[in-house]
Amino acid sequence: MVSGVLSGVPGVSGLVGGAAPAAAAVTTPLASAQLGIQALGSSAAAAPAAVSQELSDLIFNLGIGNVGTFNLGSGNLGNTNLGSGNVGNQNVGSGNYGSGNWGGGNTGTGNTGSGNAGDYNFGSGNFGSGNLGSGNIGSLNLGSGNFGTLNLFGGNNGDLGLGSGNTGDVNVGSGNNGGGNIGFGNLGDNNIGFGNKGSGNIGFGLTGDGQFGIGGFNSGTGNIGLFNSGNNNIGFFNSGDNNFGWCNSGSGNTGFGNAGNFNTGFWNAGSSNTGFGSAGDGNFGLFNAGNHNSGSFNVGTESTGFGNSGAGNTGFMNAGNSNTGSFNGGNVNTGFFNGGNTNTGAFNGGDLNTAIGSSVSQSGLNSGFGNLGSGNSGFYNSDPNGSANSGFFNTGIGNSGVSNAGPALVPGYNSGFGNIGTNNAGFVNSGNRLAGISNSGDDSSGFLNSGDQNSGGFNSGTGLSGFFR
Repeated sequence: MVSGVLSGVPGVSGLVGGAAPAAAAVTTPLASAQLGIQALGSSAAAAPAAVSQELSDLIFNLGIGNVGTFNLGSGNLGNTNLGSGNVGNQNVGSGNYGSGNWGGGNTGTGNTGSGNAGDYNFGSGNFGSGNLGSGNIGSLNLGSGNFGTLNLFGGNNGDLGLGSGNTGDVNVGSGNNGGGNIGFGNLGDNNIGFGNKGSGNIGFGLTGDGQFGIGGFNSGTGNIGLFNSGNNNIGFFNSGDNNFGWCNSGSGNTGFGNAGNFNTGFWNAGSSNTGFGSAGDGNFGLFNAGNHNSGSFNVGTESTGFGNSGAGNTGFMNAGNSNTGSFNGGNVNTGFFNGGNTNTGAFNGGDLNTAIGSSVSQSGLNSGFGNLGSGNSGFYNSDPNGSANSGFFNTGIGNSGVSNAGPALVPGYNSGFGNIGTNNAGFVNSGNRLAGISNSGDDSSGFLNSGDQNSGGFNSGTGLSGFFR
């Protein structure tokens, strides 16, 4: 009875009371919609695959040329670095070879400062480990310019010195030239007192060996003060010449404990410094191991700032030369975290860029952030051979939009989102000259068309107009 009722309805009578039709004959709207959704899924999956690496780099690194994760800067080989050109992990600064350093140009681990060769130094230019100061050659020194181990204060040439400017081992005091002395300005060994010239003396200003008592208060000539073993000093316990102050073992110093010459300040092991604990020459500031710096912890030369391991820098923790800014690993940059040369901006791994995050080595080509090709404007257009893109995450040539993947050698001219092919406008189109959404053929407009030259939606043939055909 039911078969008779439905036998007059075209396309249905075969479903009731007759033989089942072939699967290919089912062309209902629901089946066509399912085919279109499958095409959308396959096309949408292709575009994220083309930019998965760029998204990963964006999420885990901010910069260019990093090998690792969570780096803020360029050219880092490791993880969690803040700066450029680091080989290691958790460095703050540039040009470090090791981990856990705060500064630039360190070779080792856990250093705070610049240009240290060793571990856990606080200062600059130390060759050894566990030093607190600058320019020490040795380990576990507290001070600057020590040549030895376990010295307290600066300018000691020996081991286990408690004081400044001692030449010899196991001295307690300053300005002693010998070993085993307790006091100041002794010239000899195993003296207890001040200004003794000889060995085994207990007293002040004694000349000879094994004496006990008080001699002249100054063992040098032309001194004004007490216990000066040098000449023409004004002050106390100076073992050098022409000093004004205390415990200066160099000459022409004004201050305290200067082992170098012509310094103004405290514990300067170099010469012509103004400040505190500088092992270099002609510095103004604190703990400068290089020369002619203004600032602190500069291991390079002629820098103004903090922690510069290069030369002629103005800023902080620049490993390159002649930079203005901070954390620049290259040379002649103006900005931050530039691993290349002559850039203006930030995170440029190439040369001659005026942008943020470009690695191309040509002048003025990229404008934006994270572009690797040339002539791009936007963000993370990442094909090294790509050019003339405007937008986000485009690979290829001549694209405008987001995540368009055109061919590598000919212009793509895609506009929209997630298009793969050429001359497409819309979203997730895979083919050529498509306009719409998720069309997978050529020369179609609409949405979810899987054939060629279709207009409408859910069409799977060729030259169709309408829906579900």
